[in-house]
Amino acid sequence: MLKQFFALVRGRAYEAAESTIDRNALAILRQQVRDCAQAIDTARKAVAIAIAQNEQEIEQHKRLVSSIANLETRTIAAIEQDKIALARQAAETIALLEAERDASAEAQQAFGAEIERLRRIVQASEMRLRELRRGERLATATDRTQRLRHGAPHSSLSALKDAEETLVRLRARQKEIDGAAAALDEMERAADPGALAEKLAAAGCGAPIRSTADDVLARLAARAGKSA
Repeated sequence: MLKQFFALVRGRAYEAAESTIDRNALAILRQQVRDCAQAIDTARKAVAIAIAQNEQEIEQHKRLVSSIANLETRTIAAIEQDKIALARQAAETIALLEAERDASAEAQQAFGAEIERLRRIVQASEMRLRELRRGERLATATDRTQRLRHGAPHSSLSALKDAEETLVRLRARQKEIDGAAAALDEMERAADPGALAEKLAAAGCGAPIRSTADDVLARLAARAGKSA
């Protein structure tokens, strides 16, 4: 029984942890992306430092080669002048410099290969990070859409529905007010004798109340004919 109890406690703890992770998956993803970006930035700086150190090694190798060439020339001159002791001392120094030169060349080769390997790793990591960030943006958009879809009453999509219904009622009310105003205006015009006379005149019943453009044009044409 005791074992079962402990198993139950562990099971509940595991399920609670899983539930917490699921609820906060987006926040966890964001932090993981930030951690990855920081790690890649650190690796990029490390590669840059390695490249700078390799450049220093190359310069050192060039100086060794130049020193060896200079000492060889002078050693040959010492031999030609029969200064054997001085030539031997120079030869010993040349041997040491050659050993250092060879070690530098080997270090450059190993360093260069390692730098190239690190570069490829950083480049591949940067590509994966960009893909992660795209996935993070998509997950954020999906999460917000889902929250909108499953929002509480009077919010999210339900709020949109309420707003649409309000707009329909508002438009119907405005249409009703416009119709009432038009009907009232028509009633007022019908009760006005002047307005009724204008309406009859416009329908061709009786002489026109106002001059039309044709009337003005005919009158001016007549005046122009008299003047001529």
